[in-house]
Amino acid sequence: MGKLIHTGVVVVGTGFSGMGMAIQLRKEGREDFVVLEKAADFGGTWRDNTYPGCACDIQSHMYSFSFEQKSDWTRSYAPQAEIWDYLRGVAAKWGLARYTRFGVEVTGAAWDEEENRWHVATGTGDTYVARYLVAGIGALHIPSIPRLPGIEKFQGATFHSARWDHDYDLTGKRVAVIGTGASAVQFVPRIAPEVAELTLFQRTPPWILPKPDHAMAPWARSLFAKVPGAQRGYRHLLYWINEVRAIGFNGRPGILKFASKLAAKNITKSVRDRALAAKLTPDYVMGCKRVLVSNDYYPTFNRDNVHLDTDGVAEVRAHSIVGNDGREHEVDAIIYGTGFHVTDSFDYLDITGRDGLDLAKEWRENGINTHMGINVAGFPNLFFLLGPNTGLGHNSVVFMIESQIRYVADALRLVDKHDADAIDVRRTAQQRFNTEIQRKLADGVWTQGGCTSWYLDSQGVNRTIWPGFTWRYWLRTRKVDAADFELISRAREPQLSDN
Repeated sequence: MGKLIHTGVVVVGTGFSGMGMAIQLRKEGREDFVVLEKAADFGGTWRDNTYPGCACDIQSHMYSFSFEQKSDWTRSYAPQAEIWDYLRGVAAKWGLARYTRFGVEVTGAAWDEEENRWHVATGTGDTYVARYLVAGIGALHIPSIPRLPGIEKFQGATFHSARWDHDYDLTGKRVAVIGTGASAVQFVPRIAPEVAELTLFQRTPPWILPKPDHAMAPWARSLFAKVPGAQRGYRHLLYWINEVRAIGFNGRPGILKFASKLAAKNITKSVRDRALAAKLTPDYVMGCKRVLVSNDYYPTFNRDNVHLDTDGVAEVRAHSIVGNDGREHEVDAIIYGTGFHVTDSFDYLDITGRDGLDLAKEWRENGINTHMGINVAGFPNLFFLLGPNTGLGHNSVVFMIESQIRYVADALRLVDKHDADAIDVRRTAQQRFNTEIQRKLADGVWTQGGCTSWYLDSQGVNRTIWPGFTWRYWLRTRKVDAADFELISRAREPQLSDN
């Protein structure tokens, strides 16, 4: 039988979100917390995704903590290993290892209304009893693997890009890649020269823009290291360059249609075969799905050993895949570049709130609803980081995470100020927030662009993207609006009103 372990705050995950929250707690002078991590090291998605070519598609100097800037990024768009090394360095600087329990997977959490405490169950059998629960698990951690007909018959190797099998030598192999997600766009050009044959099964082509990546010049790295404010100024410039793109995503379709035409010209310029170029050209407005960046993806299709299949998979056999066009492709390995469970990842949550409210069931039946993507009515002292409708298609999510960890810290201070036990968002405030953002999303390219994407839930509602400028989110999360919440004491008496 496991132990009961009491603490003030349980933080789940050690990616940017979980680490950022732990650091914020330390800044606040709160030492009574633990971070639970199912893996054996820090890093989140940048620890797990080690496929060839894995890199960030946001500039390095933006995709990092504002309070822990790195002057010596080797490239303008950092590769996976460098980002992971950065995160481990930040963890070491802030001494996060002594607060972190590695190899501990959270299996569920339940709110105890008598104690006003969260009971967090883990795979080790131990239960953590905490006043606050902060979920920094992110959205990109549960690989999405399609159910291919007959896959159980296949006798070759199969793996997802997020679980890359580095022990399997692809040299000279016949490889099928399923899907054209962000990872496939990065690893396909890297493995194509090694394999004998590569067949990419594409359902919907992504829009891909040229990647303005380059090595950081020694003079720039020296300037950032030695001149106070130089790197911060560069970071601000990058922020506003990225931020301008939000104009196109939110009700300015003309801008994105123009960008789509430029991107289409890039395809025809890069791919020699006109029929093939046509198959690689999307028929929806840019931005409807995640816009990707790459300089080597399209030229890869000029190789004689790379083939594109747009008819889909009819059947998997012991050593081959049969397409819907009847053609049989002999393959030694199948690699899934199919992304992650995003909106449906919440179906895996086992979280019980006030009056026995089941979070996964609540969201399945009534839609995913939060306040600011952080709080959920009926679940006191529970905070999501990078939760629903706080993802981005145009700027760095680290900016959003920093806004959220400061917001959580302010909520904890509000509870302390009123000598309460817990804080719970009011349903009226939550509904106002969701009504507002869904109205904005209805006019955006994600809804009007003519595609179906992982931004949408099973009802076709966008539960992923923040619809607008990130500086507006920053403004709204600078301080907790007490009128949007009730404070709970052990007597369960609300201590704040709507007035």
